[in-house]
Amino acid sequence: MFDSLSEKLQNIIQTTSSKKLDEDNMADALREVRRALLEADVNLKVVRAFISTIKDRADGEQILKGVNASQQLVKIVYDEMTKLLGSENKPLSTAGSPNLIMLFGLQGSGKTTSAAKLALRLRKDGRNPLLVAADVYRPAAIKQLQTLGKQIGVDVFTIDGSTDVRDIVAKAIDYAKEKGFNSVIIDTAGRLQIDTEMMAELVLIERFYNPAEKLLVIDSMTGQEAINVAQTFNEQLDITGIILTKLDGDARGGAALSVVHSTGKPIKFTGMGEKIVELDPFYPDRMAQRILGMGDIISLVEKAQEKIDLEQAKEMEKKMFSKEFSLEDFMSIQKQMKMLGSLDQIMGMLPIPGISKKDKDQIAHLGEKHLKQVESIIQSMTPQERKKPDILNGSRRKRIAKGCGLDVAVINKFLKDFENMKKMMQQFNKMKGNLGSLKGKRLPHQQFRPPIRGKRF
Repeated sequence: MFDSLSEKLQNIIQTTSSKKLDEDNMADALREVRRALLEADVNLKVVRAFISTIKDRADGEQILKGVNASQQLVKIVYDEMTKLLGSENKPLSTAGSPNLIMLFGLQGSGKTTSAAKLALRLRKDGRNPLLVAADVYRPAAIKQLQTLGKQIGVDVFTIDGSTDVRDIVAKAIDYAKEKGFNSVIIDTAGRLQIDTEMMAELVLIERFYNPAEKLLVIDSMTGQEAINVAQTFNEQLDITGIILTKLDGDARGGAALSVVHSTGKPIKFTGMGEKIVELDPFYPDRMAQRILGMGDIISLVEKAQEKIDLEQAKEMEKKMFSKEFSLEDFMSIQKQMKMLGSLDQIMGMLPIPGISKKDKDQIAHLGEKHLKQVESIIQSMTPQERKKPDILNGSRRKRIAKGCGLDVAVINKFLKDFENMKKMMQQFNKMKGNLGSLKGKRLPHQQFRPPIRGKRF
């Protein structure tokens, strides 16, 4: 969602990269940064404060003489962007026995889905969560939570026909204590807009049960209204944190940058997609890096560690360097890559300076198209053909081409590329072996090399 803002800021930085900062250059750069933030829907007050802080830092640090403009501007904007987004990750509180987590927000913000995603994340962290259906005005919301709970294997507490939210929460807490659930996630009722009745109900739950976490769920595509919503909920309930949903949408997204500033409360999680697993802890520094095109390798590595089995990956690595590496193995690697997200999400986490959003989108689109094509080719083969591509003669290739709707020439090229890749991997493995056998030994040209006095290498 920050693609537009990210592209504009990177263009500004690139423009200044060949200059040395002086007062005029800095004024021009800040004017462009200001415009980029406003176009991205960042609140005007936030923009003014942000630009003022950057200018004060630039003047105060005396950076205007002989300094690489691009590097210095990146450093200052990165620091202030990180502060704007909340400075540091604020982990979820697990205080209380049971630990109570209350979710609220407007209808359509993704609250019920976020409750299920949060339950799944807590369970992965070793907790035993219970979901509570407290949206008594929408039977569809209760049904949705039950469906999601069944999908992820988490219990959902409901009382059929009851509209007494306070009683539902009280009995849910008793049930959690009795059955050994240590986290209780309360999915409360939403409205199309904030009203007195809804807020009174939420305040009642908050006053009686004092949840450890009071999380406001905000649709990041809401725009400037997100700020008004956040401020109103915070004034009434003193929220402890925010969950930003639909962060993978096409909106300008700058309003999300304003929410932390306007409430003083941290973004704790972000929802990056519709899949039930995609609720990620929010790290302000990592988000600032991504906005400025610096990538987010840490999050990518963490995602890989979480979703890819290490032993399976090691076994696959061995196969890759052997003659036995098959198209079936190739397909398994492709499936593991898919678990990390789409190509455009992965590219967003990689530091690729100088590439525009348009180019990134095109690369990702072509890459996704190619991967789908490869998948359709392999799926059109028999299990035996996948394991032994050598048996793929002309008639078999024609059958595969017909099965996946591609030209035989495409099948031939893919199989040729696959064989070339196997040869390269085997050669690389031999090189690794040769280098390993030489470890700790002096190479022939080093054996009679006289020492050079006064220098160490």
